[in-house]
Amino acid sequence: MEDEVDRLVAAWRRERPDLDVEPLEVLSRVSRLARHLDRARRLAFSEHQLEPWEFDVLTALRRAGSPYQLSPGQLLTQTLVTSGTMTNRIDRLAKKGLVERLPDPSDRRGVLVRLTDEGRDRADQALAGLLDQERAILAELSRAQRGELAALLRQLTAPFDNIPG
Repeated sequence: MEDEVDRLVAAWRRERPDLDVEPLEVLSRVSRLARHLDRARRLAFSEHQLEPWEFDVLTALRRAGSPYQLSPGQLLTQTLVTSGTMTNRIDRLAKKGLVERLPDPSDRRGVLVRLTDEGRDRADQALAGLLDQERAILAELSRAQRGELAALLRQLTAPFDNIPG
């Protein structure tokens, strides 16, 4: 079965035989798959009136376990945004009633961000919708192939996820 990347690579090999275009065979597919996944994510989230960034913050809190709260600094670490961006996001989610700010009992100057019941329900429903979309994307692969692909992708992503700072 041929795909668009095969055609792209063939064209580059024809036009630039002096270059090794082999990386395109993998990374162009990863890039194209990321675009399809982004569309699937947006669809799953929009069905629950969430933006992707809202889902990211809500699910970071949900994954924390009961009582579903983290400090803004912990949310920064998990969502890879600046402190100003996170403050804005927390404000917007609080206005929607999806999170609440509470004083941090271990730090009088600090706050904790806690998921509300509505926020937890929306995160859970959006996650279920996302998983349905992702299963559809992976449907062509067997369980063994999915495991192999996950292991190979982990080899590529782990160095980026473990860079200090």
